[in-house]
Amino acid sequence: MFRKEIAHALHIVIPEIEEEIIESLLETPPDPALGEYAFPCFSLAKERKKAPSMIAKEIVEKIDRSAFAKVVATGPYVNLFIKPALRAERISDACRSRTFWPRRGRGRRILIEYPSPNTNKPLHLGHVRNMMLGSTLSLLLKNDGNDVVAVNLNNDRGIHICKSMLAYKKWGSGRAPDKKSDHFVGDFYVRYQQEEKEHPELAEEAQQMLQAWEANDPGVRALWKKMNTWAIDGFHATYKRYGIAFDKEYHESEIYQEGKKIVLENVATFEKDENGAVVARLEKYGLPEKVLLRADGTSIYMTQDIALTIRKEQEYHPDLQIWVVANEQLLHFQQLFAILEMIGHGKRETYYHLSYGMISLPEGRMKSREGRVVDADDLLDELEALAAEEIRAHHADWSKEKILSTSKTVALGAIRFYILKYDPMKDFVFDPKSSISFEGDTGAYLQYTHARISSILKKLRDTEAATGAPDYSLLSSPEEHTLLRMLEGTPETFCKAAREYKPNALAVQLLEIARAFNSFYHSCPVLKAEPGVRNARVGLLEMTRQVLAEGLARLGITAPDEM
Repeated sequence: MFRKEIAHALHIVIPEIEEEIIESLLETPPDPALGEYAFPCFSLAKERKKAPSMIAKEIVEKIDRSAFAKVVATGPYVNLFIKPALRAERISDACRSRTFWPRRGRGRRILIEYPSPNTNKPLHLGHVRNMMLGSTLSLLLKNDGNDVVAVNLNNDRGIHICKSMLAYKKWGSGRAPDKKSDHFVGDFYVRYQQEEKEHPELAEEAQQMLQAWEANDPGVRALWKKMNTWAIDGFHATYKRYGIAFDKEYHESEIYQEGKKIVLENVATFEKDENGAVVARLEKYGLPEKVLLRADGTSIYMTQDIALTIRKEQEYHPDLQIWVVANEQLLHFQQLFAILEMIGHGKRETYYHLSYGMISLPEGRMKSREGRVVDADDLLDELEALAAEEIRAHHADWSKEKILSTSKTVALGAIRFYILKYDPMKDFVFDPKSSISFEGDTGAYLQYTHARISSILKKLRDTEAATGAPDYSLLSSPEEHTLLRMLEGTPETFCKAAREYKPNALAVQLLEIARAFNSFYHSCPVLKAEPGVRNARVGLLEMTRQVLAEGLARLGITAPDEM
């Protein structure tokens, strides 16, 4: 918020360095006692033939101090302290004019693919992490000024799909779903895995069913279409609960043959091994070779990914494609990007794999083959029940309808924030009960802080009239100044979250704001303060409320006015 202004003030004193370069050199000291900004003088030493510490002292003597509470030389650094009143006025003006949040995305078209589920089982906790990352990254990049296209791939063919189909054929008795349809399909996948332990010959039957599917056997195709529809209909109901929507959905069954054609058209770029398989040699990329077509001419998952990437390029002409996929597929995407470059479809820098780590439960990792998973629907049911219990304890006078609607908001905020506060690359354990707590590093804590501020402001509006523009020079406590610094740093953190594809940067920043607010509110009375101070603190409350609400919205989380 002040970087350009500081760069201009410094440029007047050191005209030999351009303002843009000065701005890029500005640092944030690790200790606020050293100032909010610091300028290192090392780059001036050679030309001025002076020690950096001497240059820092000269700058301090000459700089225009109108925007600064203090400017001091600390060794080779010029440390700058912004006037708290000026900081408060700028933040307030920016919030009011809606210029607080920058847009630096340059209008790029960015295509994001997620969560790409298999249609043989319901969405589970692992998919939830994928959905939260994909949808939040879409929001961040869109709010940063980019044209974002969200797409989903349904992996609806292959041996895993046939295993569910075979189990239904043997033990489903032709019945329709008696529960949510994707859960119904998933039950047969688990049944197959259990039965195969006792009857290993089932593996051969599943393979025969896959061959029949690829040969367009009418009966197999009809069963596939029916179960596929059940699975995808169930997915759509889950997406709706989680607030997920796509601009387009693709199906592997409609694409995989295209991949084979593309590989054969570019076969001169690749090689055939001694068995006749088409292989991409990737030594020059520092990667192991990759088979693209088996010796019998059948395709693999990589083949389909090549086709889908090219189709997306032809349909949307994106500047960048992003895949949100777990880190287990890191090598797959490195090879995919190299192969695409080999056949002349984009450069590797136009593709990005947003890799993420494992999410597990306190009792350990999930295993979908054994039915040991947390379904996305069941998880949200549990969180809504926990949230309703917590809300009922705070608001015994609320109606059932109000408790229910608020619990849905809190539950979804809880799961989103719990996932987003972690660096995507890190593994972590998800604890449903702690995620819903109104205290600690949770989405509910942030929502409760917003609701608390809204309640205070409503009480003030109901009891007294406005008393004019706040005099922010009356904000004199360390807690007030800390909160102002936290608010000021949010726009830059938002840009970092969008630019580096790390929603956790913004999530952590919002937690810091909530902590700073609660520390301020415990130390600095608002309702009982004398009128001038109260008016300034009310202004600070309103700024905090607006930044929390907008920051949460950019993470896909609703900020309720009551909780």
